[in-house]
Parts: sequence; C-alpha cells; structure tokens
Amino acid sequence: MSRTIPCVLMRAGTSRGPFFLREWLPESDEERDQALVGAIGASDPLQLDGVGGGSTLNSKVAIVSRSKEPGCHLDYLFAQVGVGHRSVDTRPNCGNMLSGVVPFAIEQGLVEAQDGITQVRVFNVNTRSRIDVTVRTPGKRVTYEGDARIDGVAGTAAPILLNFLDAWGAVTGKVFPTGRRIDTIDGVEVTCIDAAMPLMIVRARDLGVTGGEKPAALDSNSALLERLEKLRLQAGLLMGLGDVSGSVIPKPVLVSAGDSPDSITSRYFTPRRCHASHAVTGAIGVLSAFALPGTVASGAAREPGRHNLVLLHPAGQIDVEVELEGRADEATVKAAALVRTARKIMQGEMQLPDYVFTRPEAVARQSATFPRKPITIIVPTRAGGGNDTMARIIAAELKPLLAQEVLVDNRAGANGAIASEYVARAEPDGHTLMFGYVGTHAMNPALQKLGYHPVKDFEPVGLIGSSPTLMVANQHAGFDTVRSLLQRLRSGPGSIRYASAGDGTPPHFAAELFQLNTGTRMEGRTHEGAAPAIVDTLDGRSQVMFPSLFTAHPFVLDGRLRALAVAAPARLDALPAVPTLSEAGIEGVDVSQWYGLFAPARTSPAVIAQINRALNEVLANPQVVARFERQGARVEAGPPSALRERVRHEFGRWQDVVDEGGLAPQDVRLLAAD
Repeated sequence: MSRTIPCVLMRAGTSRGPFFLREWLPESDEERDQALVGAIGASDPLQLDGVGGGSTLNSKVAIVSRSKEPGCHLDYLFAQVGVGHRSVDTRPNCGNMLSGVVPFAIEQGLVEAQDGITQVRVFNVNTRSRIDVTVRTPGKRVTYEGDARIDGVAGTAAPILLNFLDAWGAVTGKVFPTGRRIDTIDGVEVTCIDAAMPLMIVRARDLGVTGGEKPAALDSNSALLERLEKLRLQAGLLMGLGDVSGSVIPKPVLVSAGDSPDSITSRYFTPRRCHASHAVTGAIGVLSAFALPGTVASGAAREPGRHNLVLLHPAGQIDVEVELEGRADEATVKAAALVRTARKIMQGEMQLPDYVFTRPEAVARQSATFPRKPITIIVPTRAGGGNDTMARIIAAELKPLLAQEVLVDNRAGANGAIASEYVARAEPDGHTLMFGYVGTHAMNPALQKLGYHPVKDFEPVGLIGSSPTLMVANQHAGFDTVRSLLQRLRSGPGSIRYASAGDGTPPHFAAELFQLNTGTRMEGRTHEGAAPAIVDTLDGRSQVMFPSLFTAHPFVLDGRLRALAVAAPARLDALPAVPTLSEAGIEGVDVSQWYGLFAPARTSPAVIAQINRALNEVLANPQVVARFERQGARVEAGPPSALRERVRHEFGRWQDVVDEGGLAPQDVRLLAAD
C-alpha cells in the first residue's frame, strides 16, 4: 500500500482526530490498524510522531463509507487508538466524533446536500445502531459557522443534531446486560448499562468522593482509580464483555446530585483518567440511567414522553432530550437527541511511517533471508521501568548486528498478559519478539488463568540477565530496619502500604511472601508496572516496595529510598551493608527476577539461532555488561535451551508457592480447577 494517504483532521464535539474514507486505508483489518497507529503516533505517550495529542480525547479516528445497511446512508466505524501503546479498539463508540461524520461525507461526495438543512441516517458499525444526523447546508454546502455553543469548546459553530434511535443494548444485546438494574461488586452498588456506550455507574459518595471534584483531583487519587479499575474489570465479566483489561469499555462513571430535579452531575473516566468534559455517548448512557427507575443514578419518576435532561460535567453541561415509553419498571428509552458542533481543521495528505507495518507490502518483494523488515521487541511494562531500560539497551545493540531497525513497543496492562498474548498470537517469523521476565513467564501464569501458556506458546530465544529483589522504604516512612517495620505492623496491622507492579509480578509475590512468613498484614497498592509503583513509594503514598535492584538502585544511591533488606540468599556486592531477610529472621522470601527474549511458538529454529547469536554477542559486550552491573543486574547469556529450562523450573516453583501459600483469589483457584 501507499505510505501517503488522504486525511481530514477535524474537531468533532469535544474530541479531535483524523477522518478517513474507508477506501483510503488498507483493505485488511490488520494493516488498517497499523496505519491508524502510525497516523496517531500511538507508540509514544506524547504521540509526537503522529497527529494524536497524548490523550485519549485526541487519539480517535473516524472511518466513513457509503452504507451497506438498508435505510442508512453512511457507515461510521470509530477507532480508539492507544496512548503510549500500539493498540486499536473498535468495540466502543464515540458520539463526539460522530458529529463530524456527515459534514466530512458531504464534502467528500458520499451524500448529496440539500439546500438549508440535510438529514442523514448513519449506521454505527461498532454498535450496529442508527443515528439521524442533521447538519446545516445553506446553498447545498456544509457550513461550520453558527451560533451554537457547547461546553468544553471555545467559540460558536453551526449546530449538528444527533438523534440516537436504537443505541440501547447495542453492544451487549441488553440495556441492562446483567439482567439487574443494580449489582453489588465488592460491597459497592453499581449500575451496568449499555445505552450508546457500555457503562459502569457508581455513586460518588460510595467511593468516598463528592463527585464534584475537578478531573485533576480525581486523577491524583490513585486509590480511587485502582478501586474503579477493579470494579470495572468485574463489571466487564458480569456484562458478558469478558476480560476488559485491554479494552476501554465499559467506561466507569461517578454520579452525584445535580442542581435541579432534571440534572445529574457526572465524572466520566476513559477509563483510567477522568474526562476533561464528557463523552456524548456516555452522557446518553448516564441520562438514560437517570431517567429510568431502579438504578444508582435514578432521579424523580417520569411520565412517558420527551424530557429535557441535563448532564453536568467538569467543563459545563450537555443537554439531551430523552424520550420515554412505559411507566415504572416497564419504562424504556425510545430515543435521545442532543446538539454538537464540528469544525474542519485541515485537509491534505498524511505520511505514514514504515515502522508500524509488520507485514511486507507484496509477497513478490519478500526476501528469503531474515530479517527482511524492522524487528519489534514488545515490553510488558510501561516506559521507564527496569524491563524497559534493559530492552532498550538490547534493542540499540541488536540493530547493527541484524542490519535492521529494532524497535521497542511498550504494551503494559493486565500484569503483562496483554503483551504476552499479543506476542503469542503474532506471526512466527522472528520480527515480533518479547522481553519476558519471571512475572510474565512464571509468576502471573502460576497465579491466575491467562490467555497464553508460558511454555507452549513461546520459543525461547535466550536469557538476558537477572536482578535480585530488594525491600526498600520511603526515606520518611519512620522506620529504617526490618525489625522496626515489624514492630509497626504488629502494633498496627494494615498501617503500612506497599506498592506493587501488579498482581502476579515479583514485587507483589515478594510482599505476599513477606506477610505470610511474618504473620503481618500490609495494605497493597497495585500499579501497571514498576515505574509508577516506585514513584508511588518515592512520593510517600506507599511506604514499602519490593523492586528489583535494577529498578531501585539509582534511588537507593541518591538516598531517596532506604534499602531495608535483600530478598536473596546472600548479601549483594553492590550493597554490602544491606542484610538479607534471612539475617533479619525471615525465611522463605527468595525472589530473584530474571529476564529473557522470546519469540512466538513455531518460529523457525534457524531464525531463533540467528537472533540468539546476535543476543549473546550483545551480552558479551563489556560496555553492556558494565551498564547492567551499574544498575544492579547481572548478564546471563546462553542458548535457547537454558531459557526454556528456566521457564519450566520457575513456572513449577511459583505454582507450588501459590498452592502452599493460598495466594490465588478463590475465584481464580476455582477457574484453574475447571
């Protein structure tokens, strides 16, 4: 395909993103998604190499074509592209981006404008629902100028009316997918509703907030965000959406009282950050729950007919006309309409980068040798942590040896399962590799049932190195030894918080083993990777963490973290004054972190051997060895068989630890027994 494609950049509602005709993009879904990743610049959290804005609000894409559905004029496919990770999610919908679809389609010649106003029926491919969209077209031309104002956007523009006809239950098949209007998850009442967008609605007061806080205040409340995410994951299962750790739906919403009987206050999450204003589809879902009886958001009882309801959000309000049928428990929402605006920002040609495409352009141009295109190393944690640092050292050194670009792609989430499943299902041609470690290939699979198997779904390429685990404390925690920490815990169980990089990761297992072997209890704070967990400890929101020496060493050296003990059989040369936990009288906490390079199962032995030779050459480089050692890691080179044996041994070991310590949640143990 051509790397240069037409593109129109638009502000649509309170979102912004590129609009494409379907014919402008590659035919296959895989190459289409790769093109969208390149267009937005998804690999980088700042999205500097694309038109994204470093936020989910500006990482949206609209794909438009003539409709194949009876009675509809246009098909609209919405894509939510990742921020800092190469992902494309076409399960949700976006009503804001929808407001730009008809103006874009008229200007591209897909539908003919009428003089004055033009109404077009749009079929949303994501949710298989219909929306009537009305735009102003004086002289049969789209105008963006007008006097309509929407909160969250400066200035005024021509109004665009969106009338949602059948968005209720569009994703799951039911307005209330669980069969109930209120469910209780971990002691919290929630309403799971599928109305234009699958939502999990919670009363703000039930999570200890007012619901009127600014988005920045909610985003800084890590305990709230963690609680919401745990509730959301369980709600996804209840709603029949499966494992939603890698998806943006259902969206979590906090609701509280409005300023009138016809209004409600909402804080909408995307899902791990609070929206600066509010999604249109989310507003329809919240106001549907507000209009109907028996939900956590229900307002006053309403008669059948049309009701003008108001959703209050951080940047203002959204007015929606909701049409009800029936009364009391028989009440249903028939339609909902609201006003948005849009503006064309720029039209031209987009240059897509080569590195986002993993498949060759044509079979005839494929080379019989490896590698024939850039190689991507998938890292299962966020940028900035120990895994990411090591992967980038390896990638930079492999590039000249393999005579190809070697890229690092961070795919954090689900404690490494998202990255692991991605690589396990990738083309087994050696161009997609994984920087795996003890968490992804032993601990997490031992703790819970996952969508991949650490042995069967991968071809080991080679060991990279290992790093011991430290027990560290915030410098202002009020204790400087393991003994003084134990005294605090015994006098106040649960009074100390520990940070972990996620369930099934080494910091989590080490903390659990420490508690099991000391008979103490700490409060856990879970993060998506070691980098945010170490920041949480540095900032004092957590007092204790069990990171790798590689991750913690710089902060121990500059005094911002205090090393209390080593979770290993012997003291470390790098920190000779720091005792082992065994010396402190605590046995059974031996957590060594190891790292290796993996390829998908069924990758050619010849390709594995070629990469292994290059990897071992990198690890023999004295400068690489020195860089690892300065950070507290030890290089371990070897053949693929050594890594295979390490995975088999460690997977079995941590399965025994989970069973003996009863570490797996009850529902996980039941799943594993099925």
